[in-house]
Amino acid sequence: MSIYEEVEIEDMIFDEDELVYTYPCPCGDKFRITLEELWEGEDVAKCPSCTLRIMVIFEEEDLPALPDFESEDEQETLAEQIAAIEIKS
Repeated sequence: MSIYEEVEIEDMIFDEDELVYTYPCPCGDKFRITLEELWEGEDVAKCPSCTLRIMVIFEEEDLPALPDFESEDEQETLAEQIAAIEIKS
């Protein structure tokens, strides 16, 4: 897997509603990585429109906390929202 660029997480945009970090891709779309993926140790953000990938440089202790879900239904709803966002892009 080749990496297009290394990007500090501070240079990415965090959407608090969708819990996703984005960064502009040269193709015109955006690289995306979810907060949950970062907490799980993933550090590669993918562009849904092309084959480019970036390495996200971050310290786990600097990440926002994952929200506590009251029920499994809320967690499933968030996963569905994230999947819908990735499909739209």
